[in-house]
Amino acid sequence: MAYSPQFKVKATFMRGGTSKGTFFNIKNLPEEVKNDTKKRDKLLQRIVGSPDIYKKQMDGMGGASSSTSKAILVGKSEVEGHDVDYYFCQVSIDKDFIDMSGNCGNLSSAVGPFAIQEGLVSNVPKNGVCCVRIWQANIKKTILCYVTMENGMVKEMGDYYIDGIAFPAQEIQLEFVEPVDPDENLFPTGNLVDDLEVEGLGTFKATMITAGIPTIFVNAHEIGYKGTELQGDINSDKKALERFEKIRIAGALKMGLIKDAKEAQTKQHTPKIAFVSPASDFITSSGKEINASEMDLHVRALSMQQLHHAMMGTASVAIGVAACIKGTLVNIAAGGGEKDTVTFGHPSGTLKVGASIEKENERIIVKKASMSRSARIIMDGFVHIPADTY
Repeated sequence: MAYSPQFKVKATFMRGGTSKGTFFNIKNLPEEVKNDTKKRDKLLQRIVGSPDIYKKQMDGMGGASSSTSKAILVGKSEVEGHDVDYYFCQVSIDKDFIDMSGNCGNLSSAVGPFAIQEGLVSNVPKNGVCCVRIWQANIKKTILCYVTMENGMVKEMGDYYIDGIAFPAQEIQLEFVEPVDPDENLFPTGNLVDDLEVEGLGTFKATMITAGIPTIFVNAHEIGYKGTELQGDINSDKKALERFEKIRIAGALKMGLIKDAKEAQTKQHTPKIAFVSPASDFITSSGKEINASEMDLHVRALSMQQLHHAMMGTASVAIGVAACIKGTLVNIAAGGGEKDTVTFGHPSGTLKVGASIEKENERIIVKKASMSRSARIIMDGFVHIPADTY
């Protein structure tokens, strides 16, 4: 059999918020994968280094965590009033599938700079702030990404720190416009708080919300935690991870996101499972001491069956919205009452999020949710792919 050399595809490796991923301009993808989703998925999996039975992704761009096993596709938008269409691909590390049921809020901050670099945005100012209008094609939502320009280039470096990232960069503001359509159910069960029955574990209070990304919130104390846990406290405990997955599946069924428990195996990206507790002193994963007075509450969340080292951007949207609605578990943990912003503690530090909430005929309408992130290009060039990938 004749030897077939690797082929290459133009790509950009970027950090966005507390995530990293390999970005592609859709026009640069091989022609044979543009209209064949199976071939496209095989291509992206092989680039990231999945599926990997060793769970290391040693032979690809992935970093063997949910925060780094990601591929992003961006192209000129086909939706009126938007600059680019953005497809997010959460690549399973060890299993043969890609989950496109949700978004990555952290990497949304990198879509704007990437789109500008690729020439996909018109009327970019030489200096000032460029609002990149992003159509998140997975979930069919609008994201506004505010990118600072200096001398005709994206300003990447600055003095804005994110807990979970060791180095500063330029702040990028994100606005998630109507993260829940007015005619959709913000709370799929119709309740701010439900009694969630989980077979073999018991019944727990739960707030199940669809803002940002479908998320199930439970009280930390009900599942045996303080709410100040770090990754090592959860991810090294196989039984704990199994319990969280059972709770996630029970919530997904009650929210109508899956038809049966088996379907959850191919929808690991959504919904998210998180637990909340009132503010208290804690020590971050970097050893930094944070006082209870610096936050409103604690939130810990799992992504792809692992406790996240900081907080997913889309889950941050869910936190911000839920916290601003009186009576949810998130709002109660934050002290209750009327709110338009909250600061929550996570394993790496704190994060401030906000939401604009209105009521129309007793129906809760989420106008927008907001937060700040940062992003930068790490590598720009070509990824090489074995010829027998698809």
